[in-house]
Formats: sequence, C-alpha cells, structure tokens
Amino acid sequence: MSQPSLMFGRKYQQGVNVLTTVVMTAFHVGAVAALFFIDAGAILSAVVLYAVAGMLGIGMGYHRLLTHRSYRTHPWVEYFLTICGTLALEGGPIFWVATHRIHHQKSDREGDPHTPREGTYWAHMGWIIKGQGLHHNPDALARYVPDLARDRFHVLLTRWHWVPQVVVGLALLAFGGVAYVLWGIAFRTTFGLHCTWLVNSATHLWGRRRFATRDDSTNNWWVAMLSFGEGWHNNHHAHPTSARHGLVWYEFDLNWIGIQTLRRLGLAWDIKVARIAQAVPYEENDRLEVDEAVA
Repeated sequence: MSQPSLMFGRKYQQGVNVLTTVVMTAFHVGAVAALFFIDAGAILSAVVLYAVAGMLGIGMGYHRLLTHRSYRTHPWVEYFLTICGTLALEGGPIFWVATHRIHHQKSDREGDPHTPREGTYWAHMGWIIKGQGLHHNPDALARYVPDLARDRFHVLLTRWHWVPQVVVGLALLAFGGVAYVLWGIAFRTTFGLHCTWLVNSATHLWGRRRFATRDDSTNNWWVAMLSFGEGWHNNHHAHPTSARHGLVWYEFDLNWIGIQTLRRLGLAWDIKVARIAQAVPYEENDRLEVDEAVA
C-alpha cells in the first residue's frame, strides 16, 4: 500500500467505529451513575487508580519512556509501567505509541491523527470513534514502532490490553461492590480519557507559546495540572525527547518528579533533560540546552 500515512487525518476516516463508540458510551453512562453512589473508599480507589494509570502508565510509561525513550530502565520496570498504561483504556502500547509518533511527525499538518485544525471535537475524541484507520493490528503499525514490534510482551499486551482493566474491575467488585467499580473503573477511566484528550485538543488551541515550533502547541497550566505535567505541551514539542516537560520552577511536572524518583532508586538512567538557558517566561525562540543526565 502506498503512502500509508495518508490513512491518518479526518478526511480519511469514514463511518463510525461501533465497538469503540459502544464502549465509550458505556463508560460515560457508568461515570454519571457513579455520582449516585457516594462512597469514600470507592472515591479513594478512583484517585489511586487515576494516578497509577495516568501518571505511571500514560505519562511516565507510554509517553516519556516508550514513545520518546526519554530515559532507560530495566525491562521489568518498563513492562510494569506499560501494564499501568493499559488501565487508562487508551489502547495497547503499539497503538498508542504509533499514534503519538505520527502526531509528532505530522503535527497540525496533513496526516496528523488529531489536530484541532480539523475541528475541536475531532481533536478531542472524534478521532477515536470515527473510522477504522487508527484501529489496526500490531502488524500494520509495526513500521512506526519497530522497537516495540520486536518485543513479544508489547505485541501480546497490545492485543490483550483490556485484560488488566477487567482484572482490576473484578477485584474492585469483590472488594467493595458496585460503587467501587463505578468509581474505580467507569468514572476514573472516563475522567482520565478526557484529561488525555485535552492534551490533544486544548493544548493546541489555548495557552502560551515559549518556543516558535512549527505546530500550534501551547503550554496550558490547567491541562498540566489534570495530566500530571503533560500540559506543558509547547515545551514538549520543542524538544520531544526530554523527560522533563515543565522547564521552570512554576511549571509543575509530576511525571518528571516520578522519573527522578526512579533515578534515585536506581531504576532509571540515561535521562534526557531539556532546560532553558535563561528562564525568561514565554520569550519566543528561547534558547534550549539539552543535557544527558546519567544516573
């Protein structure tokens, strides 16, 4: 097939992905239902699992480790973080990483899977539920993720990425009943999905630009607070391989703190770090220095 990248982008996605739409609808209904089952323990389980899935899984695992290889770690740590990532219900590692690498290659241009230039709703969640182009098997996406495609663990987990979520759901049901499932699975997952989608939509629409990148990326503080530091998106697009996205003291980046914690425990090394030479807030074309920190 010629020009496979043309499969990505709104005009190439026709029809509705029925399975994804049904699942997304069910989770949103469950999230609303959770509001009728107020239980402190259930809400606490949602908060804990939100941090496990969103910070350990998506931010530190899927994004900064698997997609950009911003740091190195032991295989068992990588696999643990990847399993945490599946709890976000954002697909398996090969799907997620391939989609994000394509986003960086085509950011806000032809072929970007989720640019707001094709509509705010499209960038937020429309790209997930419309068409089949982003729901290929691992073999079809291997050209974008050759490193993961060679790893049997990542291939298998991509095919069976829903299994950890089911296991956690059954554990919550056995431990606390329906309220725990509604909060720990339905509400937590739905909230986490929208927080991740805001990085795709809001941080390409609203915020401030420190660096004159070729795309529309911005630094958006409230998205950063919701997503453990992923909202410092203009910083990230200026230097994608940096493990640190919040480049000055007031840009709180909990995912970076997590990676630093791994380093102190001897579980992360060869950490790539970008820093601003002179921290003058939001000066376009601020000079960027890149360090390679070796633990």
